[in-house]
Amino acid sequence: MMSPMSADPIITAKNIFKSYSGRPVISGMDFDVSAGRCFGFLGPNGAGKTTTLRMILGLSPPDRGELSVFGMSVPDQGARIRARIGVVPQNDNLDPDFTVIENLRIYGTYFRLDKADVNRRIDELLNFMDLADRADDRPSALSGGLKRRLTIARALINNPDLIILDEPTTGLDPQVRHAIWARLRDLRKAGKTLLLTTHYMEEAERLCDELVIMDHGKILDRGAPGQVTGRHVDTDVIEIRDIAAATADQLSTLASVHRVEQHGDTTFTYTAEPASVIRFLQHNGALHYVHRKANLEDVFLKLTGRDLRE
Repeated sequence: MMSPMSADPIITAKNIFKSYSGRPVISGMDFDVSAGRCFGFLGPNGAGKTTTLRMILGLSPPDRGELSVFGMSVPDQGARIRARIGVVPQNDNLDPDFTVIENLRIYGTYFRLDKADVNRRIDELLNFMDLADRADDRPSALSGGLKRRLTIARALINNPDLIILDEPTTGLDPQVRHAIWARLRDLRKAGKTLLLTTHYMEEAERLCDELVIMDHGKILDRGAPGQVTGRHVDTDVIEIRDIAAATADQLSTLASVHRVEQHGDTTFTYTAEPASVIRFLQHNGALHYVHRKANLEDVFLKLTGRDLRE
């Protein structure tokens, strides 16, 4: 069912640029994606993630720079490249007039697959995504989680080497999300290469071997989730609610506190020595606080800001 890993990068981008109506969207990006790994693109709305995916698919060629997928030039060999890619779009676009099995069968015809091969793949995928007992149902009878599992199964019908996942678990409840994560990890273990965009930082931390954080068409940092987090924030964060201004000023002077940020009614304190900060808070009255480990979301907000984006 799955193809073996390759030692060569599946995607290589060198100094790529892209503009729309004279407005720069991608500004000199360099990255490569190794085979058999999960690579994440993180960034706020308008960062250039969707444009990057469209370029990789050969649907929107770069204005300049070099981009290759499977060693083939984009967009010159776009059709050959797309034949080896599976795409899970952000929004489910299943055909409501067809059953689960018919959605898979018809999608298989787009790749000119042999009928026997399509039927074999359908059986494999229905079992892989736990959909065998819903094969004759139409999408309208499926929950959001089941529709998402069908959309992922459909993306795998051509046994792709590269799977592009555009926010694959948005809007799903935690149980469904964890079930889909397990299936995606199975695909990665089997040698598939996953390209992921997500707004769930936990999803990126759990799935990605490597990721980039991007904004305004530029890569701000790249690495494994733990490496990126360690480069930008301390090990611990203490969130304090409704702290008095004078107390916050005193807090920021502690030797163990490396950074303090105020957002609304919450003060974020970054430190590698949380015990001393907690002692200070306890000495200064009944403050409501939460102590947690720093995570990728802290890095994301530090690099891209906390302002709302449209």
